[in-house]
Amino acid sequence: MSPKETAILEKLKKGDLDSFNKIYFHYSPKIFIRLIKLVKDQTVAEEILQDVFTKIWLYREKIDPSSGFVSFLNHISDNLAMDFFRKVQRDKALQLEVWASAIELYYHTEESVHFKDTRDILSKAIDSLSPKRKEILMLNKFEEKSYKEIADQLGISVSTVSNQLVHALKDIKKYIHKNYRNEHIISFLAIVLFKL
Repeated sequence: MSPKETAILEKLKKGDLDSFNKIYFHYSPKIFIRLIKLVKDQTVAEEILQDVFTKIWLYREKIDPSSGFVSFLNHISDNLAMDFFRKVQRDKALQLEVWASAIELYYHTEESVHFKDTRDILSKAIDSLSPKRKEILMLNKFEEKSYKEIADQLGISVSTVSNQLVHALKDIKKYIHKNYRNEHIISFLAIVLFKL
Protein backbone atom coordinates (compact mmCIF):
# COMPACT_ATOMS: atom_id res chain seq x y z
CA MET A 1 0.00 0.00 0.00
CA SER A 2 1.35 3.42 -0.94
CA PRO A 3 2.10 6.09 1.67
CA LYS A 4 -0.73 8.16 0.20
CA GLU A 5 -3.28 5.37 0.70
CA THR A 6 -1.98 4.74 4.20
CA ALA A 7 -2.45 8.43 5.02
CA ILE A 8 -6.02 8.33 3.68
CA LEU A 9 -6.84 5.29 5.81
CA GLU A 10 -5.38 6.96 8.88
CA LYS A 11 -7.65 9.96 8.28
CA LEU A 12 -10.60 7.62 7.75
CA LYS A 13 -9.92 6.02 11.13
CA LYS A 14 -10.34 9.47 12.67
CA GLY A 15 -13.72 9.95 10.97
CA ASP A 16 -12.71 12.03 7.96
CA LEU A 17 -15.63 11.81 5.52
CA ASP A 18 -13.60 12.98 2.52
CA SER A 19 -11.16 10.12 3.08
CA PHE A 20 -14.07 7.69 3.31
CA ASN A 21 -15.39 8.92 -0.05
CA LYS A 22 -11.96 8.47 -1.63
CA ILE A 23 -11.76 4.91 -0.30
CA TYR A 24 -15.28 4.19 -1.53
CA PHE A 25 -14.73 5.43 -5.07
CA HIS A 26 -11.36 3.69 -5.31
CA TYR A 27 -12.35 0.25 -4.01
CA SER A 28 -16.10 -0.09 -4.65
CA PRO A 29 -15.81 -1.09 -8.35
CA LYS A 30 -13.48 -3.98 -7.47
CA ILE A 31 -15.64 -5.12 -4.58
CA PHE A 32 -18.76 -4.88 -6.76
CA ILE A 33 -17.20 -7.18 -9.39
CA ARG A 34 -16.22 -9.61 -6.64
CA LEU A 35 -19.79 -9.61 -5.29
CA ILE A 36 -21.33 -10.09 -8.73
CA LYS A 37 -19.20 -13.22 -9.16
CA LEU A 38 -20.41 -14.47 -5.80
CA VAL A 39 -24.13 -13.67 -5.81
CA LYS A 40 -24.85 -13.50 -9.57
CA ASP A 41 -27.38 -10.69 -9.11
CA GLN A 42 -26.67 -7.00 -9.70
CA THR A 43 -29.29 -5.66 -7.28
CA VAL A 44 -28.16 -7.95 -4.47
CA ALA A 45 -24.51 -7.09 -5.17
CA GLU A 46 -25.31 -3.37 -4.97
CA GLU A 47 -27.10 -3.83 -1.64
CA ILE A 48 -24.24 -5.86 -0.18
CA LEU A 49 -21.73 -3.30 -1.47
CA GLN A 50 -23.50 -0.57 0.49
CA ASP A 51 -23.46 -2.80 3.57
CA VAL A 52 -19.72 -3.39 3.13
CA PHE A 53 -18.92 0.30 3.21
CA THR A 54 -21.40 0.96 5.98
CA LYS A 55 -19.43 -1.52 8.07
CA ILE A 56 -16.17 0.11 7.01
CA TRP A 57 -17.47 3.43 8.35
CA LEU A 58 -18.91 1.97 11.54
CA TYR A 59 -15.75 0.00 12.35
CA ARG A 60 -13.25 2.45 10.88
CA GLU A 61 -11.31 2.68 14.14
CA LYS A 62 -10.36 -1.01 13.78
CA ILE A 63 -8.73 -0.49 10.37
CA ASP A 64 -5.02 -1.32 10.38
CA PRO A 65 -3.40 0.00 7.17
CA SER A 66 -0.30 -2.12 7.80
CA SER A 67 -2.22 -5.43 7.84
CA GLY A 68 -3.76 -5.25 4.36
CA PHE A 69 -6.86 -3.18 3.78
CA VAL A 70 -7.88 -5.07 0.61
CA SER A 71 -7.95 -8.34 2.53
CA PHE A 72 -10.05 -6.62 5.20
CA LEU A 73 -12.52 -5.41 2.55
CA ASN A 74 -12.70 -8.82 0.88
CA HIS A 75 -13.29 -10.50 4.24
CA ILE A 76 -16.23 -8.21 4.99
CA SER A 77 -17.75 -8.60 1.51
CA ASP A 78 -17.39 -12.39 1.58
CA ASN A 79 -19.00 -12.62 5.02
CA LEU A 80 -21.94 -10.48 3.92
CA ALA A 81 -22.35 -12.60 0.79
CA MET A 82 -22.43 -15.73 2.95
CA ASP A 83 -25.07 -14.09 5.15
CA PHE A 84 -27.11 -13.58 2.00
CA PHE A 85 -26.71 -17.25 1.00
CA ARG A 86 -27.84 -18.34 4.47
CA LYS A 87 -30.95 -16.21 4.03
CA VAL A 88 -31.51 -17.80 0.63
CA GLN A 89 -31.40 -21.27 2.15
CA ARG A 90 -34.11 -20.26 4.65
CA ASP A 91 -36.36 -18.68 2.04
CA LYS A 92 -37.66 -20.95 -0.74
CA ALA A 93 -39.13 -18.08 -2.75
CA LEU A 94 -35.81 -16.25 -2.63
CA GLN A 95 -34.02 -19.43 -3.76
CA LEU A 96 -36.08 -19.48 -6.94
CA GLU A 97 -35.47 -15.78 -7.48
CA VAL A 98 -31.70 -16.20 -7.13
CA TRP A 99 -31.76 -19.27 -9.36
CA ALA A 100 -33.57 -17.30 -12.05
CA SER A 101 -31.12 -14.40 -11.72
CA ALA A 102 -28.18 -16.77 -12.06
CA ILE A 103 -29.67 -18.22 -15.24
CA GLU A 104 -30.15 -14.76 -16.72
CA LEU A 105 -26.67 -13.60 -15.77
CA TYR A 106 -24.98 -16.65 -17.25
CA TYR A 107 -27.14 -16.56 -20.36
CA HIS A 108 -26.35 -12.92 -21.09
CA THR A 109 -22.65 -12.89 -20.17
CA GLU A 110 -20.16 -11.88 -22.86
CA GLU A 111 -18.15 -14.53 -24.68
CA SER A 112 -15.44 -16.27 -22.66
CA VAL A 113 -14.50 -19.90 -22.31
CA HIS A 114 -15.80 -20.17 -18.77
CA PHE A 115 -19.13 -18.46 -19.32
CA LYS A 116 -19.61 -19.93 -22.80
CA ASP A 117 -19.40 -23.42 -21.30
CA THR A 118 -21.85 -22.48 -18.59
CA ARG A 119 -24.25 -20.90 -21.09
CA ASP A 120 -24.05 -24.03 -23.22
CA ILE A 121 -25.02 -26.15 -20.23
CA LEU A 122 -27.91 -23.85 -19.38
CA SER A 123 -29.02 -23.79 -23.02
CA LYS A 124 -29.16 -27.59 -23.03
CA ALA A 125 -31.10 -27.54 -19.77
CA ILE A 126 -33.57 -25.03 -21.18
CA ASP A 127 -33.90 -27.07 -24.37
CA SER A 128 -34.83 -30.09 -22.25
CA LEU A 129 -37.97 -28.34 -21.03
CA SER A 130 -41.38 -29.06 -22.48
CA PRO A 131 -42.23 -26.63 -25.32
CA LYS A 132 -44.76 -24.74 -23.18
CA ARG A 133 -42.45 -24.32 -20.18
CA LYS A 134 -39.58 -23.28 -22.39
CA GLU A 135 -41.74 -20.69 -24.14
CA ILE A 136 -42.95 -19.23 -20.84
CA LEU A 137 -39.41 -19.13 -19.43
CA MET A 138 -38.03 -17.39 -22.51
CA LEU A 139 -40.84 -14.85 -22.56
CA ASN A 140 -40.42 -14.02 -18.88
CA LYS A 141 -36.67 -14.21 -18.32
CA PHE A 142 -35.26 -13.19 -21.68
CA GLU A 143 -37.97 -11.03 -23.23
CA GLU A 144 -38.83 -9.64 -19.78
CA LYS A 145 -42.59 -9.96 -20.23
CA SER A 146 -44.78 -9.85 -17.15
CA TYR A 147 -46.93 -12.80 -16.09
CA LYS A 148 -49.99 -10.88 -17.29
CA GLU A 149 -48.45 -10.17 -20.71
CA ILE A 150 -47.51 -13.83 -21.13
CA ALA A 151 -50.96 -14.97 -20.02
CA ASP A 152 -52.63 -12.67 -22.55
CA GLN A 153 -50.24 -13.69 -25.33
CA LEU A 154 -50.69 -17.44 -24.76
CA GLY A 155 -54.35 -17.39 -23.76
CA ILE A 156 -53.76 -18.92 -20.31
CA SER A 157 -54.24 -17.73 -16.74
CA VAL A 158 -51.67 -15.81 -14.76
CA SER A 159 -51.55 -18.60 -12.18
CA THR A 160 -50.74 -21.10 -14.94
CA VAL A 161 -47.87 -18.88 -16.07
CA SER A 162 -46.56 -18.72 -12.50
CA ASN A 163 -46.84 -22.47 -11.94
CA GLN A 164 -45.20 -23.31 -15.27
CA LEU A 165 -42.34 -20.91 -14.57
CA VAL A 166 -41.69 -22.42 -11.13
CA HIS A 167 -41.67 -25.92 -12.63
CA ALA A 168 -39.41 -24.79 -15.48
CA LEU A 169 -36.81 -23.44 -13.05
CA LYS A 170 -36.95 -26.62 -10.98
CA ASP A 171 -36.63 -28.75 -14.13
CA ILE A 172 -33.53 -26.80 -15.17
CA LYS A 173 -32.01 -27.28 -11.74
CA LYS A 174 -32.68 -31.02 -11.85
CA TYR A 175 -31.26 -31.35 -15.37
CA ILE A 176 -28.00 -29.59 -14.49
CA HIS A 177 -27.71 -31.48 -11.21
CA LYS A 178 -28.19 -34.80 -13.02
CA ASN A 179 -25.96 -34.21 -16.04
CA TYR A 180 -23.25 -31.85 -14.79
CA ARG A 181 -23.06 -32.45 -11.08
CA ASN A 182 -19.29 -32.67 -11.02
CA GLU A 183 -18.56 -29.83 -13.43
CA HIS A 184 -16.33 -27.15 -11.89
CA ILE A 185 -17.95 -24.38 -13.89
CA ILE A 186 -21.25 -24.78 -12.04
CA SER A 187 -19.80 -25.24 -8.58
CA PHE A 188 -21.46 -22.04 -7.43
CA LEU A 189 -24.86 -23.27 -8.60
CA ALA A 190 -24.30 -26.70 -7.12
CA ILE A 191 -23.36 -25.35 -3.69
CA VAL A 192 -25.89 -22.56 -3.40
CA LEU A 193 -28.83 -23.35 -5.63
CA PHE A 194 -29.17 -27.11 -5.99
CA LYS A 195 -30.71 -27.24 -2.52
CA LEU A 196 -34.08 -26.07 -3.86
